[in-house]
Amino acid sequence: MTLDRQGATRGPHRRFNPLLNEWVTVSPFRLGRPWQGQVETDDRNDVPPYDPDCYLCPGNLRANSERNPVYERTFAFDNDFPALLPPSGDEPVPVDDGLLRWRPQAGRCRVLCFSPRHDLTLARMDVASIRPVVDLWADEVTTLGGLDWVRYVQVFENKGAAMGCSNPHPHGQAWASGDVPDIPARKLAAQRAYFERHGRDLVGDYLDRELDEGDRFVCRNDHWVVVVPFWAVWPFETMVAPVRRVADLPSLSAPERDGLADIIRRLCVRYDNLFRCSFPYSMGWHGQPADGASHPYWRLHAVFCPPLLRSATIRKFLVGYELTAEPQRDLTAEAAAEQLRGQAETHYVQGSGDGRQATRKESGVRSQESGGTQSAIGNPQSAIRSRDGRRNR
Repeated sequence: MTLDRQGATRGPHRRFNPLLNEWVTVSPFRLGRPWQGQVETDDRNDVPPYDPDCYLCPGNLRANSERNPVYERTFAFDNDFPALLPPSGDEPVPVDDGLLRWRPQAGRCRVLCFSPRHDLTLARMDVASIRPVVDLWADEVTTLGGLDWVRYVQVFENKGAAMGCSNPHPHGQAWASGDVPDIPARKLAAQRAYFERHGRDLVGDYLDRELDEGDRFVCRNDHWVVVVPFWAVWPFETMVAPVRRVADLPSLSAPERDGLADIIRRLCVRYDNLFRCSFPYSMGWHGQPADGASHPYWRLHAVFCPPLLRSATIRKFLVGYELTAEPQRDLTAEAAAEQLRGQAETHYVQGSGDGRQATRKESGVRSQESGGTQSAIGNPQSAIRSRDGRRNR
């Protein structure tokens, strides 16, 4: 089947998300409407390298009166105000009366500091500094997933006050839970059903399609691909997926971890350059459940969900129709990808230009800053094919 691209980018239409089994409404003609609503501010202006009042900076006291070590790279600790608690052994019995169901939920919540520097973000860190963050993500999944009562580990980051981040210090979180949460559970069912029908993994087939068409492609290297999903809900939402089918973060090889540090930096720099601000987002990794079972259909991937829509001060709100009917967006995935593709990979604060690239072809030049892992963009499909023409799995 060939998508009618002209018809799918002009008028209102719906797009289906096969990973979540849901639709999204696209209204590409609404971006020009007047805006008199809430205006955001760039909350990272004049952030100091060290804040003596920050609970996450090295050597500082946290809210529970424990003192952080004087760490030099990454640092992780149990959340002082966790949303979930480990099992105590005397949990109440679940209730199911045929209509209302209730069950206790055990968990463990961790805070993951990316850097000792209070003023940095992933977009402002170099590849060598992001690489320990990748290892930290993987280590937390291994450690938490090894607990006998844990069934899923969700690694995520909220960046910026617009996404509810309570502290500007660069950090993420890892929540382990005794059940598989709803969104990963839906992705589990969708990927398993697709594999049973086709004998291939859903995300891998989707990457093939995206790289064949190229309309929603953003950037890539030898091990990772970034696209704006066909079914994206947030204006500049992206998916980061590995070329090789790998099920979780701990299973990544050393070169894949190097490549992930590279692609994360390049994507986050593009985000900041888009509106010349510290671009807010929520990001999360979706890996296989920690249930000890085999999941040959699961391909690890991350989703970035940034709220900004038209500028650094105007954001997308999921309200009204989105909350009561189905998600709706005003910018097509193709238009969003084109704008992200056009951004330079040198941060606007560091570079002297306007943070943009003249052409897609120019972005294929190998870069010392990206650690030599960036490949030519002229043929994005080549990154996911092996020498004999079959997709690397």
